[in-house]
Amino acid sequence: MKNYSNIVKELTLEEKASLCSGLDFWHLKGIERLNVPSIMMTDGPHGMRKQRPDANDHLGVFDSVPAICFPSAAGMASSWNREMLFEVGEALGEECVSEQVSVLLGPGVNIKRSPLCGRNFEYFSEDPFLASQLATEQVKGMQTHPIGASLKHFAVNNQEERRMTVDAHVDERTLREIYLAAFEGVVKEAQPATVMSSYNRVNGEYAAESERLLTTILRDEWGFKGAVVSDWGAVNYRVAALKAGLELDMPSNNGYSDTLIVSAVKNGELDEAVVDQAAERVLRLIEMTAPQTNPAQYNKEAHHKLARRVASESMILLKNDAGMLPLKKTENIVVLGELAEKPRYQGSGSSKINPTKIESLLDEMHKSAPDALIKYAAGYDMASDDLSETLIEEAITTAEKADKIILFVGLPDRFESEGYDRHHLRLPDNQLALIERITAIHENVIVLLSNGAPVEMPWEKDVQAIFEVYLGGQAMGGALSDLLYGDVNPSAKLAETFPIKLEDTPAYFNFPGENDVVTYNEGIFVGYRYYDMKAMNTLYPFGHGLSYTEFTYEKMTLSKKNITDKEMVDVEITVRNTGAVAGKEIVQLYVADVKSTVKRPLKELKGFEKIMLNPGEEKTITITLNNRSFSYYDTAIQDWHIESGEFEILVGRSSAQIELKETLTVNSTVLLPLKINRNTTIGDIMLDPRTSEIAKKHFNQSELASNIAKMDFTAETLELGPAMLKNMPLRGLINFSQGYFTEEKLATFLNQLNQV
Repeated sequence: MKNYSNIVKELTLEEKASLCSGLDFWHLKGIERLNVPSIMMTDGPHGMRKQRPDANDHLGVFDSVPAICFPSAAGMASSWNREMLFEVGEALGEECVSEQVSVLLGPGVNIKRSPLCGRNFEYFSEDPFLASQLATEQVKGMQTHPIGASLKHFAVNNQEERRMTVDAHVDERTLREIYLAAFEGVVKEAQPATVMSSYNRVNGEYAAESERLLTTILRDEWGFKGAVVSDWGAVNYRVAALKAGLELDMPSNNGYSDTLIVSAVKNGELDEAVVDQAAERVLRLIEMTAPQTNPAQYNKEAHHKLARRVASESMILLKNDAGMLPLKKTENIVVLGELAEKPRYQGSGSSKINPTKIESLLDEMHKSAPDALIKYAAGYDMASDDLSETLIEEAITTAEKADKIILFVGLPDRFESEGYDRHHLRLPDNQLALIERITAIHENVIVLLSNGAPVEMPWEKDVQAIFEVYLGGQAMGGALSDLLYGDVNPSAKLAETFPIKLEDTPAYFNFPGENDVVTYNEGIFVGYRYYDMKAMNTLYPFGHGLSYTEFTYEKMTLSKKNITDKEMVDVEITVRNTGAVAGKEIVQLYVADVKSTVKRPLKELKGFEKIMLNPGEEKTITITLNNRSFSYYDTAIQDWHIESGEFEILVGRSSAQIELKETLTVNSTVLLPLKINRNTTIGDIMLDPRTSEIAKKHFNQSELASNIAKMDFTAETLELGPAMLKNMPLRGLINFSQGYFTEEKLATFLNQLNQV
């Protein structure tokens, strides 16, 4: 292990500053005289987008080397498969090593606050626990090789509109429970080599200049050991960012930011020790990820097969009425939709991969069922929203005598991309027209959806089956054919809620904001947390997904029924495959605080397992819950806290379909500090066991106040007296105790209460 502090001592101030910014668009600077190499970063997160060495594109957006394009994060999250995400990470790491890439920019764990965000396809989920679990495994897999991951975009980056200037206003509890939680989990469990700071401001401060985010929380609280890199062009003031804890300013600005650092040290604005620390962290990153000489080449065909397997576990069977699927390989099938021939297999923007090859659905169906009659018509033009009567009539004529119709529709690049957000959740008009015309003439219609985020489905009741394909990567066509013909049993489930309409979504009134400010008024109620609390119907709930077999949830047992907040509890769940084919089921565990003094979601995902079961097979799995499973973030103590009481352990197929329930009592060993004053309510002191007995004794000294001591403030429905007194501030006793309580006696009473 090198002594980096000694190496830093050998560097000039100018050399140390030079390590803190890029050499060019993709490379870091080295120190040639000390044999410190320059290393390369490239875009991710679902593939390696390395710019060709001979490319003329100085921005590095085009001309990338061929690489495996895995499904985007929206799809991979739907697999709920930790082990598979680790495999994907390993494959990405192997590809980076072979191309002498040191840091892959990904994964992205930003929360899907609104389905309109143009970059949602790059993010895992609306739920921070699920996002954290999957991203942790991807990072671990990547870093089994000598390369670094870059966890992004830190933090509260949930829209593309004005992303470089918008100020996200979010309260502390929401920040901790929703928008930082996924980052926290990955940092603590996987230690990514780098974390990428986002473009936006958070509560008035640029994320790249936030000492609280980059140092106090990321390093001091979570123990991050790596280097913080800016999103490309995210730095507002370089010296302020360095002071805050941002080591790397990317891309290169021809050394300008280096001169700012040197000048700031020389004029006393910046302590040179800050530069030393940043240089040391960059040197550690370079050593950890230095490219190998003559690295081995990865097996492109093996990685393509992995991409196909990943895609098959990432596509969700949303609907399957009357056993419409799987298809028989002898059926007369008509495939409609240009996407079947020219797939949209990835999103647009910095994550756009140059794939090693592409599989179309049409080609792969012919391979899967060589003896079947499979006809095709485009039906619409992906390059336009305009309806073509010629294309629709051709589709109708082709479809008339089919046994079943496969209608492949979805969003074009122009609808969703990095750089801008969507304005609605509709499919293009020409595709909607095609669906309407085809469902009017045929009863057996199967819809395939290729998109990066939810769409509205006013036609949902008119079709018999729906597959959410997402953006399935280069092997999307083969994976989808496998699923349609039943060669693979679908096992994916939604990692986000599909709303009925845009107006139903939690952030509808507060997205994308105005005057460069977006306010997160929905607070912690994002995704299913919101729909649960509103008792609102959704198109498809979080966690929903069907299979070609049936699973029965048979029993659940807890290792303990009563624990302290320092103990863990094991939850054993038994599931049986009662169908005729083998399949995988995703068992989801949610926790609900039965009665809380703070507003909490009705339930929150705290555990899951994906299990394989043969027909008739039964398996028992164990999910362990710890104190974080029951806690909320308390802003008064600036820490996670559990209230004593009962919690329901809920296990089911989705957030809306709970099959098993048990109750657990958790006893908190941490009591929140008392801060009682004259405006504290009577209800507050009567409901707190630390103060209620003192209060009763004091009240009993007054004939009128003694009635308060006898009242039950715990009842769900209070009578008139307790209801009025519960929210009365203690100062009100002076007015209503007929002279017994004076200012002096109230002061004595408050002093006694605060000494508990």
